Amino acid sequence: MQHIRTTNAANRLDRLPISKFHKTTLLAVAFAYFFEFADINTFAITAPVVREQWSAEVNDIAYVTSTSFVGMFIGAVVAGGLADRLGRKRTLTWTTLWFTLWSFACVFAWDIWSLGVFRVLTSAGLSAMTVVAVVYISELFPSAKRGKFQAYAIVIGICGTPATNLIASAVVPMADWSWRLVYLWGTLGVFFLLFVRKLEESPQWLEARGRHEEAEAVLARIEASAAAEHGALPEAREPVPQAPAVKPGLGMLKDKKFLYPTILLSVLWVTQTIGFFGYSSWAPTLLAAEGVSVEDSIFYVALTTVGAPLGSFLAAMVTDRFERKWCLVVFGVVIAAAGLMYGLTFTPVLIVVFGFLVNLFERGYTALAYAYSPELFNTSGRSLGTSIAYGLGRLSNAVGPLMIAGIYNGIGYEAVFMFIAGTWTLGALVLAFFGPATRRQRLAAASEADTPTRSRPAATTP
Repeated sequence: MQHIRTTNAANRLDRLPISKFHKTTLLAVAFAYFFEFADINTFAITAPVVREQWSAEVNDIAYVTSTSFVGMFIGAVVAGGLADRLGRKRTLTWTTLWFTLWSFACVFAWDIWSLGVFRVLTSAGLSAMTVVAVVYISELFPSAKRGKFQAYAIVIGICGTPATNLIASAVVPMADWSWRLVYLWGTLGVFFLLFVRKLEESPQWLEARGRHEEAEAVLARIEASAAAEHGALPEAREPVPQAPAVKPGLGMLKDKKFLYPTILLSVLWVTQTIGFFGYSSWAPTLLAAEGVSVEDSIFYVALTTVGAPLGSFLAAMVTDRFERKWCLVVFGVVIAAAGLMYGLTFTPVLIVVFGFLVNLFERGYTALAYAYSPELFNTSGRSLGTSIAYGLGRLSNAVGPLMIAGIYNGIGYEAVFMFIAGTWTLGALVLAFFGPATRRQRLAAASEADTPTRSRPAATTP
């Protein structure tokens, strides 16, 4: 008779075939990602109209933008801690509701400062939802396939950005007040609630919290669904003895096994954030400043963004086939080279080609990092560690634009892209020398799942 405490969640999930349960979970997370990507750019889209209507200064717009990244840092860290204490599903639900609520509040903003406050609170929710969703997918999908499905969620979600741009281009010119409809669009993320009843709490989190009966019940439902769809399931590997879990919270920073990956991933996300936003936020402005017409610079940049969803799809193709660490290194080096060449040419075709490559590999890099980050932590600290690193990355962009402006004004146009290429190269080097490899564990899980073994019932009887 199996004791209820040997829930063995990770091994039991690893040998499951992809079933309707996984597809529903993927669709729910992709839906949340869609409105996260839709909402994250709404202030940038509406800022020109808002500035004109409220006679706001450029510095006011910059202040709202910078403080929004501070809000992202706070939201990520708070949500990471809550997800470790309260659960992944519950925190994912509340953070999604949080950002849709404050996006709705933006509809009724009366001046630049009220809008700024609402945007900071919205940004906190956007970042919070992202880190919890990353961990949620990591803990519910088989380890040998989670990277691919993490990338698929982003392929779907990233479509929220062009969708928002198209909607904004249609509604903003309608009337003086119609820019508010862009924020109303962002609130549609509230329909995530339609998925909640079909989602399960992470049995790995329940097991780590000592809630073995609840973990067993969740696993039984998932296994029963998979067995009904695919037939008898293979036997799971025996549970591996685990060291006593450290109590969730910032006190975990005293643990080297937690601190080391947190520092490593902080470097990854800081260089990614400065490199990405440094490029995407400044490319049209710098091109225009160097003599390219505003219309042409916007058109060129728009063409390059076609690479974004293709990059996430590329990541889905390679993430589970190769070592994720080295995929990140290669992608980072390619971004650095393409971004540098982008900054050194003014030929329209080459601007589009190199910009396309930056977008392609950057979104692939992000998808790979979403899969890689949670793998470096155990269950008890996975959400907090991922959120601290991701949050520090977002916080870095509160000063990133100031650094790039200083470089441009002090040294020149080419130096900006040399700096951006340098940040990507630094991230790649740190990963190459210090990043742990994770593929061996994934291959072991896949090997165990593919080995013919005696079948087990859909649920384990305690």
